[in-house]
Amino acid sequence: MRILVVLPMYGGSLPIGRYCQEALQSLGHSVRVFEAPIFYSTFTGLKNLDLSPEQIFPLERSFLQIVGQAIWAQTESFEPHLLLAMAQAPVSKPILARMRKAGVRTVMWFVEDYQLFQYWQLYAPLYDVFAVIQKEPFLTELARIGQNRVLYLPLAALPKFHHKITLSPAEEQIYGADIGFLGAGYPNRRLAFRSLAGKNFKIWGSDWDGEQILAANIQREGQRISSEESVKIYNASKINLNLHSSIKVDQLISGGDFVNPRTFELAAMEAFQLVDKRSLLPELFEADELATFASVDELYRKIEFYLHHPAERCEIVAKAYKKVLAEHTYQHRMETLLGYVEDTLGFNKFHADLDAQNTTGDFGEYDAAIQNLLTELNAGPNATFEEVVARLRRQTGHLTELETSILFLDEFRKQYLGN
Repeated sequence: MRILVVLPMYGGSLPIGRYCQEALQSLGHSVRVFEAPIFYSTFTGLKNLDLSPEQIFPLERSFLQIVGQAIWAQTESFEPHLLLAMAQAPVSKPILARMRKAGVRTVMWFVEDYQLFQYWQLYAPLYDVFAVIQKEPFLTELARIGQNRVLYLPLAALPKFHHKITLSPAEEQIYGADIGFLGAGYPNRRLAFRSLAGKNFKIWGSDWDGEQILAANIQREGQRISSEESVKIYNASKINLNLHSSIKVDQLISGGDFVNPRTFELAAMEAFQLVDKRSLLPELFEADELATFASVDELYRKIEFYLHHPAERCEIVAKAYKKVLAEHTYQHRMETLLGYVEDTLGFNKFHADLDAQNTTGDFGEYDAAIQNLLTELNAGPNATFEEVVARLRRQTGHLTELETSILFLDEFRKQYLGN
């Protein structure tokens, strides 16, 4: 299938969208990404104008309309069968309506806590399928507002990216620690970690401003950390703390439901972690595949135990790694998602259509010309017919005889074959 992945301008679902792209391409689909992050600096820059909030709001709304038009233009160019929007992607109601009218199926993967981010109430019914990382009572709430095509789709890892690496001595010096944590400085984390201030403990990530007790542990003054650098941090820490966020100071261990991406990523990197217990965790990992804690006191006890028992750490890591590769990769998630879309929206016919379109043969004297064209378009030897057409339509200048023939075939296919 041709799939358009719409990224958010920023936020936690941004890297997840890129992992989805990689996974979908590895499964043989033709994927294009709408790069919403390129608009982020301009969008946030509007706030720097010497204007009141009442004046800024219509400017932001108009800007988002332009972004929506850009999404639609890319849709017209690529002609996707499916649009996959990540959480907080700038897909507006009018654009979703146009997608439905044009026959483009739409899916959102809402990889956020529905209790904190409630824009789902306005947008969930507008998508053909709504994928979520939580179950009840969220599923009932979605049904109440008219969205019944809901898929529980937990997060995952991308082994191609999240894997064990060997660090140089210099990198070990920078990132190495007995205890490591990468994440934002939510109130529950600040309070839970303060008793670890005197230990070999490195904290990475943003939003730790004003934290005095842990100031010596916070690295780079709380700068944001890239996904690439996170792999080094996780690999260099003997124990990675994985405490899910909570905005409530009286709930240091929230006991929530969804499982964050860090859980899967650490397992795929063969990095040891201590993760707080979550209600959905037992569905994903067996009790002996992860080291968990249900209270701050238990966290402290297990830190001391596992620091002095490396063999036990290795045993748990090996089991978690095996489970992730077998069940919890983004390839698994995308297969599940597309299977659900096919079952609920009647997409099965696309496989037969695409198989017929992608069948290659011996083109004799045209073989060399076709290979040269694929090279010029940077399309790759296994590019689909649709991808070649989409790249051709973005070109300017005089068309060759071969290029004209391909575009003619595409028009013939659409008019007479109903594709």
